Amino acid sequence: MRWVVERSHVPLPFSVGSPAAVDIRAAPGCRPAQFSGQRAREDRGPQGLTGLASWGLATSRTAFSSVQKAEMGWGDLGVYGEPSRETPNLDRMAAEGMLFPNFYTANPLCSPSRAALLTGRLPIRSGFYTTNGHARNAYTPQEIVGGIPDSELLLPELLKEAGYTSKIVGKWHLGHRPQFHPLKHGFDEWFGSPNCHFGPYDNKARPNIPVYRDWEMVGRFYEEFPINLKTGEANLTQIYLQEALDFIKRQQAARRPFFLHWAIDATHAPVYASRPFLGTSQRGRYGDAVREIDDSVGKILHLLRDLSIAENTFVFFTSDNGAALISAPRQGGSNGPFLCGKQTTFEGGMREPAIAWWPGHIPAGQVSHQLGSVMDLFTTSLSLAGLEPPRDRAIDGLDLLPTMLQGRLTDRPVFYYRGNTLMAVTRGQYKAHFWTWTNSWEEFRQGVDFCPGQNVSGVTTHSQEEHSKLPLVFHLGRDPGERFPLSIASTEYLDALRQITPVVRQHQEALVPGQPQLNVCNRAVMTHLAVVRTAKPLEAAGAAGPAEPLPRARRCLSDAGWL
Repeated sequence: MRWVVERSHVPLPFSVGSPAAVDIRAAPGCRPAQFSGQRAREDRGPQGLTGLASWGLATSRTAFSSVQKAEMGWGDLGVYGEPSRETPNLDRMAAEGMLFPNFYTANPLCSPSRAALLTGRLPIRSGFYTTNGHARNAYTPQEIVGGIPDSELLLPELLKEAGYTSKIVGKWHLGHRPQFHPLKHGFDEWFGSPNCHFGPYDNKARPNIPVYRDWEMVGRFYEEFPINLKTGEANLTQIYLQEALDFIKRQQAARRPFFLHWAIDATHAPVYASRPFLGTSQRGRYGDAVREIDDSVGKILHLLRDLSIAENTFVFFTSDNGAALISAPRQGGSNGPFLCGKQTTFEGGMREPAIAWWPGHIPAGQVSHQLGSVMDLFTTSLSLAGLEPPRDRAIDGLDLLPTMLQGRLTDRPVFYYRGNTLMAVTRGQYKAHFWTWTNSWEEFRQGVDFCPGQNVSGVTTHSQEEHSKLPLVFHLGRDPGERFPLSIASTEYLDALRQITPVVRQHQEALVPGQPQLNVCNRAVMTHLAVVRTAKPLEAAGAAGPAEPLPRARRCLSDAGWL
């Protein structure tokens, strides 16, 4: 049977951290509807891969669609307990598929987590971190000249081997220089932007962020693509939706397997929604954006049914990091019972909503307590397409097909990185913190608070506190909010460390960090570089030529790939 979640009123149909699988169809607020029973097939691959939420994947052999929603928190969906119940389509998607309450991003910030999804690798392996500071988060604004290295193999590149056509809609965020363009890294089509929709800028010292169709710039945010900061009105989600629908229709007509990566960012501050959705939510402008995204997901799933390719299309919905509590409540979401939010490696910054949907294959209404990661979408998508992951590099993503199709659970650790620093590790129900930090005292005193109303003494620290010798250990099943660390004198504490310590040691001994891509170079250095690069080569410049960059500047520029 297929079950439809009604908009109601009830607590979570599962306990956070519980190891047992649960059928959410039997939960209050769900009613049965017609469901075509699961059929075993030798060809398990879908035609389309599609992803929703912050990320999405869909493929006639199996298609893949990933929906990636920027900064959506674990507690933002009705099926995760959000009390206003304003996400009927995503709730229904969960009731028809599988919900993952223990699903994680690979980094508490946008660019590194997106790199992880498309490479199946921790961001430190691909260079999506900075060495400008210890445990410092970084992404790819206009000042950053780095991006996804050519040496990295992205999911759409590999899917080409199986005949897939791939499109990304929305935010790319893996570099804005020509060599980092999505069409140079496996995607066949792109409509969207290299960065987030920050602005407006003066178009002198800093231009507004461009919007591209494939290689052509078709406009800029706040210009050809207006965003009204006062009212929050913008039609971007509707434009992104139409791009997704048109792409699916074209691939179905041509009978081509496809991968759609729908990477929308309406819930990223400054939050926006189109006019029909503004003022419709009990949760303010952020809720308006969530409602519009939910409506868009419903339209995408409806189209797959109308085209009779739903059973050949695997769709996954998730986020890139936790909700930005610094922007809440008007422009930020909810991380449910978890501590802190975006930018931190507490559960609120790393644990994500996640829903898998594949009618006729994934049994409806299931909850899996598998520890999952956005990196798993890489490996799972390759498996669906009948491909093996690359063997010449470390791949951190698991194949989730045994979990989704057979209910199997696989023991695996979750590594929590902030920049180039391993902050914490979870294995099973236990999480060990080796470093704690929210943000600096200076920022905090200026009103920047990553954990509003959630001060936990000795845990949510504003100075970087090292706990490597005696880690702070929490049992996430009993204490999902990370408020009560285990006593270091307890047998349970020692047993937890015996599980975690060998995993950490093995990981760190084998780790080969990539060249850092997200270092910030001083503006004066960048100005100097512009002169150097437009003049004669340094070797031939002679006394009249530009001066050699200082050693520190040269190292920064070399790390960024400029020299």
